[in-house]
Amino acid sequence: MNSKSNKLPISFIAESAQIAKDVQISPFVYIGNNVKIGAKTKIQPFVAIFDNCEIGKRVVIGSGTIIGSPGFGYKKVKEKYKRIPHKGKVVIEDDVEIGQNVTIDRAKVNETRVGKGTKIDSLVHIGHNVKIGKNCIIIAQCGIAGSVRLGNNVILAGQVGIKDHTEIGDNAIIYAKSAVFKNVPKNGKYSGIPARPHNQTLKVWAKLFSSV
Repeated sequence: MNSKSNKLPISFIAESAQIAKDVQISPFVYIGNNVKIGAKTKIQPFVAIFDNCEIGKRVVIGSGTIIGSPGFGYKKVKEKYKRIPHKGKVVIEDDVEIGQNVTIDRAKVNETRVGKGTKIDSLVHIGHNVKIGKNCIIIAQCGIAGSVRLGNNVILAGQVGIKDHTEIGDNAIIYAKSAVFKNVPKNGKYSGIPARPHNQTLKVWAKLFSSV
C-alpha cells in the first residue's frame, strides 16, 4: 500500500467540549459532551473521556485510560440486578499523571476527584465518588472502591485494595498487596491482609515463619 494514501486516524471531540490551548490529542481519542480540558494537557491514543468530566492543566493521560465511565452500582429488583444511574462526573486537577489502562468511574452524584500533582501508575481502578488528595502516589494494580477518601501525600504500593467508604489519612503509606478494611490514621504505615500497623504485621510474620 502506498503510504501517501493513508489518512491520519481521527479522534472524536464533541462540539460542546472546551479544549484549552496547547492540548495534545492523539489519534483514536474520544472526548464527550461538555468535557473541559486545561492547557498543555497530553492525551495519548485510545483514551476515552466521557460527558461532563473536567481535566486540569498539564495533565498526562496514558493510552487506553477511561475517565468518566459509569460506576459499578446495582440494586436487586425482583431477583434481577438493575444498574443504578451515575449522573456525576470526574474531576482531574492540575499536574496529575495517569498511566496506561486506568479506569476512573464517574460519581453517582457530585464528583469523583483526583487531587493536584497525584501520580497514578498503569492498571489502577478508581471507583465512583472517590476523593484522592494532592501529591499522592498510586502504584500499579491498586483497586480503590467507591466513596474512599485519600488524604494528601498518600502512597499506595502495588496491588493494594481498599474497601468502600474507607478513609486514609495524610502521609499514610500502604505497603504492597495489603487489603484495607478500616480507616488508616495520618502518617500511618499499614500492611497485610487485613491491613494493620506495619510493625504489628512484621511481628505476625516473624511468628509464622519461626514456626515453619
